[in-house]
Amino acid sequence: MLTIVAMDVILLVVLLILSVPLPYCFGGALAFMAIFGGASMKSMMLWGFNQIISINLLASPLFILAGTLIAGSGIAKHLLNFVDIFVGRIKGGIGVVAVVTCGIIGAISGSGFTGVAATGPILIPRMVEQGYPRGYATALVTVSSILGLLIPPSIIMIFYGWVTDTSILAAFLSTVGPGIAVILVFSIINMIWSRKFNIKLEKMLPAAEQRKQNWNRIKLAAPGLLLPFIILGGIYGGIFTPTEAAAVAAVTAVPIGVFIYKELNKKNLKKLVNDASTSIGSIMTMILFTLMLSQTYVMLRVPQALVEILFSITRNRIILLIAINLFLFLVGMIVNDVTGMILLAPLLLPLVKELGISPVHFAAIMGVNLAMGGVTPPYASILYLGMRIGKCEFKEILGPTMVFLLVGYVPVVFLTTFWTDLAMFLPRLAGFA
Repeated sequence: MLTIVAMDVILLVVLLILSVPLPYCFGGALAFMAIFGGASMKSMMLWGFNQIISINLLASPLFILAGTLIAGSGIAKHLLNFVDIFVGRIKGGIGVVAVVTCGIIGAISGSGFTGVAATGPILIPRMVEQGYPRGYATALVTVSSILGLLIPPSIIMIFYGWVTDTSILAAFLSTVGPGIAVILVFSIINMIWSRKFNIKLEKMLPAAEQRKQNWNRIKLAAPGLLLPFIILGGIYGGIFTPTEAAAVAAVTAVPIGVFIYKELNKKNLKKLVNDASTSIGSIMTMILFTLMLSQTYVMLRVPQALVEILFSITRNRIILLIAINLFLFLVGMIVNDVTGMILLAPLLLPLVKELGISPVHFAAIMGVNLAMGGVTPPYASILYLGMRIGKCEFKEILGPTMVFLLVGYVPVVFLTTFWTDLAMFLPRLAGFA
C-alpha cells in the first residue's frame, strides 16, 4: 500500500509542477487513490462535506472577505501615516513603517495577501520617491506581508487547530513570538541596508504645524487601530469566537471605508465582494479535495508508517526536526499555505509527538515554514502579486527577497523550532500548555 501512496504523491507533485489548477491536482490524486488504493470515494465525499460545513471553518472565508475589504477601504493608508509619525523621518524609517504596518494589518485580516495588496500601492511608490531601488522596496513590502500568517488571527492557524483538534487560540498565540522576531529582524536589516541608498527625507515642518499634522493622522488612524484591539481582545477575552471575530472584522471594515475614509462606495464595494467570493469559491473547493486526500492517507495509516520509516533511519531529535523543517519548506514552495497545512498537519503530528514536541509548538513550526513558501519560487503567490503591484521585474526583486529570507527569516524558523520558549511563552502564560 505504501507503494501506491508513493505513486500518488509523485502524481500530485507532477501535476503541481505542471501548474495544473490546485483543485484538479488534489482531485486527480484523490481519484488515483480511489482507483488503485481502494479508497471509497462516496464515504470520503460524505466525510469531506461534513467537515467543510464546520462552524470553525467559516472563519476562513470571512477573514478572506475582511482582508479584501480592508485592502480597498483606506484603512492601510491611514495606518501607514500613523506609523510614519514615529520613524518616518529617520533614514530607513519608511522601511520600518512597511514592516510594522504589515504586522498591524495581519492582526486584522489573518492573510498574507492583504498586506501587500493594501500597503504596496501606497508604500512602494513613496519608497521609490525617497531613493529606494524599486526591487528592494517591493521585496521589503512583499516579505513583510507574510506577517499576516504569523500575527494572530491567522487563517492557517485556524486550519491547523481544526484538522489537529488543537485549541485555535493556543495556535494563534504560538506564532506571536516568531512574528515579533520577524518584525525586529526585518527592521534591523532594513535600517542597515538603507544606509547604502541615497535617501531623501521629507523636510521637518515647524513644530506647531507638525503637531497638527500628527494629531490629524492619529485621529484618522484610530478606527483602523481599533480593529486589532476589538478582534484580538474579543477572541482572548472570550467575547466571541475566531469565526465571530472574522465576521466582526468584515462588517466593521465597511462603515469605516464608507463613512469615515469615504473610499468605499456601492460600485467598488460590489467589486470587492465579487473578488472575495471568487477567491473563496476556489479555495473552498481546493480545501474539500485536500481534506479528502489527507483523510485517505490517515485511514491508510501513512502517519504511522512515516514514523517507523524515519525512526528506522535515525532517532536523533535534532536531525529529524531539521528534516521536518526542510520538508515543510519544500512543500511550501509548491503549494499554498492552507493546502500544506491541511495535508501535512495530520500526517506529521504523530511523528513530532514521538519527538516530544507539543501540538501547540508544532503549530508555530508549521506556520513559520509554510508562510515562507508564499515568497519562495516556484509557488511564491505573494511574491508574484508583489511584483505586479510594485511594477518590477523578477530579477529586481529576487536578490533582496533572498537576503531577507536567508539572513532574516530562516534564523527565526530555526529559533522557533529549537528555542521552545519563543513559540510557547504566551500559550503557557495563557494556560494552554
